Amino acid sequence: MIAPVVDLEWVRNQGDRVVLADVRYYLDGRSGRAAYERGHLPGAIFVDVDRDLAARDAPAAEGRHPLPAAEAFAESMARLGVADHDIVVGYDDSGGVMAARLIWMLRATGHDAALLDGGLDAYTGDLESGRSRRAPAPFSSRPWPVDRLAGLDDATAAAGNGSAVVLDARQPERFRGDTEPLDPRAGHIPGARSLPARENVDANGRFLPVAELRQRFAAVGVTEDAPVVSYCGSGVTACHNLLALEHAGLGVGRLYAGSWSQYAHTDRPAATGN
Repeated sequence: MIAPVVDLEWVRNQGDRVVLADVRYYLDGRSGRAAYERGHLPGAIFVDVDRDLAARDAPAAEGRHPLPAAEAFAESMARLGVADHDIVVGYDDSGGVMAARLIWMLRATGHDAALLDGGLDAYTGDLESGRSRRAPAPFSSRPWPVDRLAGLDDATAAAGNGSAVVLDARQPERFRGDTEPLDPRAGHIPGARSLPARENVDANGRFLPVAELRQRFAAVGVTEDAPVVSYCGSGVTACHNLLALEHAGLGVGRLYAGSWSQYAHTDRPAATGN
């Protein structure tokens, strides 16, 4: 499998083997699709987090972005023109924290996929407006691998007993419980550790050097091959920490897809502060 993070030169060297995927998504109500249509990398398709990367019409108790059924994910990829043999390179305009969801889903099911380091800003040519379309393609449904996922009970138990390092990818103010703009309760899973995904990259949206990433993980207790569970608000930016973990050579970890948006609907205790 290819590396989890690639640069624009690598993409250009692959020619037609690569499908570019624009996965812009905003928490402030802006439309990722509208941003895509105003300007995207030439030939890139738009992948909708809500429609293509999450189960639609799921009850709130499952979280805001529970994983879709494997068959539904395969149908979305096929409709968008992604074939089993394609290499998918995803990007956004926020350091890859949104595009990471698509890339994690593909890699977890054995497909070649990577984040574009630097995202949209890495490209210096003219952007393309409107929509780029690809013909539907054969994309096989593969079950979500159980060894790459953690459920509510798994994440809660691991954070409490230390059997895995449970990482919270949200910004520090949400981890501390200072504010909670999206979910019913503020705070974090007791025993979880704060590792904001947006700080895996520099001011230009490029990943920190591997040595610095390893230092970031070590500071929260992640050492070589340590079991890791990653969560965030709804299982999207948590994927960025998992890709950064892999990029740093520290294993693959597990995703708690329900994340805080599921946990906050339970009566389990919420921790606050650092």
